[in-house]
Amino acid sequence: MSSRRLFIKSGLASIALAGIPGVVSALDPVEQHVLSNSAGKLKLRFAIASDGHYGQPDTPFKKDHENIIQWLNEAHHVSPLNFVIINGDLVHDRPELLKEVKNNYYDRLKVPFYAIPGNHDHADTATWKSVFGYEDNFSFENNGIGFILANTSNTKGTYIAPNADFMKRELEKFKDLKTVFVILHIPPHLWVPENSFVDSPETVSLLHSYPNVKAVFHGHDHNLDAVFYTNKLPHFFDSHIGGNWGTSYRGYRIVEVDEANKITTYQVNASKSPLLNETSF
Repeated sequence: MSSRRLFIKSGLASIALAGIPGVVSALDPVEQHVLSNSAGKLKLRFAIASDGHYGQPDTPFKKDHENIIQWLNEAHHVSPLNFVIINGDLVHDRPELLKEVKNNYYDRLKVPFYAIPGNHDHADTATWKSVFGYEDNFSFENNGIGFILANTSNTKGTYIAPNADFMKRELEKFKDLKTVFVILHIPPHLWVPENSFVDSPETVSLLHSYPNVKAVFHGHDHNLDAVFYTNKLPHFFDSHIGGNWGTSYRGYRIVEVDEANKITTYQVNASKSPLLNETSF
């Protein structure tokens, strides 16, 4: 993983879209991130996190999940969330644990949550629907904002591009909305050498063809917590919940949309780990 880290483009851990100046440090306590007072009345506020890897051997996966539930519920208490999105790799190569991690942890969130598979979940459509109540490709609308969540892997863990027919259909369904967010665990573009993303110019072109797609959110690379671009379209990462590699901290991302459709997003260092950019050689 270190080879990828060396090539990561310097990005912002927090970015304000549509003209909000300045950034917010990902190292500040979550209590300092309540932006709604300065950003105007909010239409929507949600959190997105990924890569819990529940069940991974030799990791404190139960403690990691106790932590993320506590942190997200605390964030909701400070400034209410509409919902939470868990962006893939909920479990580590054991799809039979999906029901356990849902029932024992994510169902304890104080707000609704949505989840999409990652390459380590190894769940087919029927399994996913039996656990979560919806398929592994789905969409929803909340307060006039569209969300498209698409699977980017298969039951063997192979990286794949999102289903083009599904993406086109859902983008068309939401074409009259001002704001649409797309959630893909594995990114469809190769930004850095030796990465483990998918090169899918067709997906990128499709996303670019809908100007109301304002951002894409990814997990998968635990080292990334910032933003990359395809043309002017931002693609955000959110570090990781668990697993045995990645940023030294565990965290999640907050996204806010105000009544003027101004978008603000920032990364939260929830574990408040002081160690950053460690290098051993």
